[in-house]
Amino acid sequence: MSFTNAPVTRTLVLGLVTFSITASLFDVKHYFYISIGTHIWRYRQLWRIFTYQLCYTNSSEVLFSAMALYNMRAIEQLWGSRKYASFVVVTSLLTAVITPLLLTVFLRPLSFGVFDFLPAGPTPILFAIVAQYHAIVPHTYKYKVALSTGAPATLESAGLTFSDKSARYLIAFQVALFQWPGSLLGAAVGWVVGYLWRNEMLPGALTQWRVPGWVVGIRIQKRSGEFEGLQRRLEGESGSSTGTTSGVQTTAEGEPNRRRTMGQQLMDEVRGAF
Repeated sequence: MSFTNAPVTRTLVLGLVTFSITASLFDVKHYFYISIGTHIWRYRQLWRIFTYQLCYTNSSEVLFSAMALYNMRAIEQLWGSRKYASFVVVTSLLTAVITPLLLTVFLRPLSFGVFDFLPAGPTPILFAIVAQYHAIVPHTYKYKVALSTGAPATLESAGLTFSDKSARYLIAFQVALFQWPGSLLGAAVGWVVGYLWRNEMLPGALTQWRVPGWVVGIRIQKRSGEFEGLQRRLEGESGSSTGTTSGVQTTAEGEPNRRRTMGQQLMDEVRGAF
């Protein structure tokens, strides 16, 4: 697997796998999902809002989510790690609050308590990234799958048109269906938040905010050796330009040292050889 120029994506994938395996080994998976009636209304466990996106509770979700994040690494390579990390932080905070709030205030009362479960996992964050991938990365080619076997498929014939990006969407969509309707709700909220962020429809402070550079390994420091070498080279070029203008330079003994032409330098080399 190549995470070239995508350290944030690598951290997300490794962190997701590590947290999910750790939760399974220590048998603490029951701390990472939300039941509105039990955890929010009865026991007031509001801290679950900020932990339910840390891991998944089954291996299939971990596999498909890690594959989807890896497939979307082109977003970080296009944006840069700092902007991508800022986007992930902002969307994770927004989706962490909006998704349970929608379920608590609207969907659970409308369903008379039937729609009560919000599964664990960063599905909202994943679909916020998918929204950016859909808007930014163009497809390379398209192909059509014919619905009938009688005639060869053409552009005008009936069929389903796909692109080279369709398989990646299918992997992400599979994550949204694993524990629906809760996972589907998270996917929808993530897509909307990602769309609003891209179109700058969120408050300006959220879209313009950036994580500190050291978080993604960007350090502004003066490397003395390189700067000194560059300074000496610039000073040498400045001295050469000054000598060209004046036409006369002085040696260490104070004698005039006129600039020689290329032919004179070549003759000096030949004399030195003999």
